[in-house]
Amino acid sequence: MWAETIFYDGDVPPVIKELNYELTPISKTIFKVTNLNTDEEKIIDLTGKNFILVSVREKGSDGRFYAVDRDGTVWWSGPVTSGAPEFRSPSGVFSIIQKKRYHMSTAFPDESGVNNMDYMMKFTYRGHALHKGSVDWMSHGCIHIDPKDVPVIYKWSNFKTKVVITRHTYMPFAKDDLRRIYLGR
Repeated sequence: MWAETIFYDGDVPPVIKELNYELTPISKTIFKVTNLNTDEEKIIDLTGKNFILVSVREKGSDGRFYAVDRDGTVWWSGPVTSGAPEFRSPSGVFSIIQKKRYHMSTAFPDESGVNNMDYMMKFTYRGHALHKGSVDWMSHGCIHIDPKDVPVIYKWSNFKTKVVITRHTYMPFAKDDLRRIYLGR
């Protein structure tokens, strides 16, 4: 489901969490980060670095992740979901600070006792992470990656891998690589 089709209980819609930063792709490996409180801008160049770009599932975005190798090639992509309006995922460039193959959320534990954040790649100290999850439901701020894709990304990533989160489309920069990968053209 897309962010504009959020289901909630009661008569009052959720309070939309305000963002502090906006990240805009300029090219395949260069990004503009704007502080929305001060309008200060800076350019971040990830040329020569491995990163996972997430275009969150909101209007104007792709609802996909893109694994970009240090040579600038998008080599894997798949669907994602991100935070519901009241739990919006942050925008920006982050480092993976913790990886855990089996993990249970401490803030939102599963009542059944089953791990609900397997293949966890944490990127903020507030608890935001990429992890295995349903790509049909919005999250509490984490990025859900489809169960078929997340083991590949988990194995490939390390603590030097950047996590780049944007609310803009990345497809124009990725489409040629994806065409070669998935269609052989």
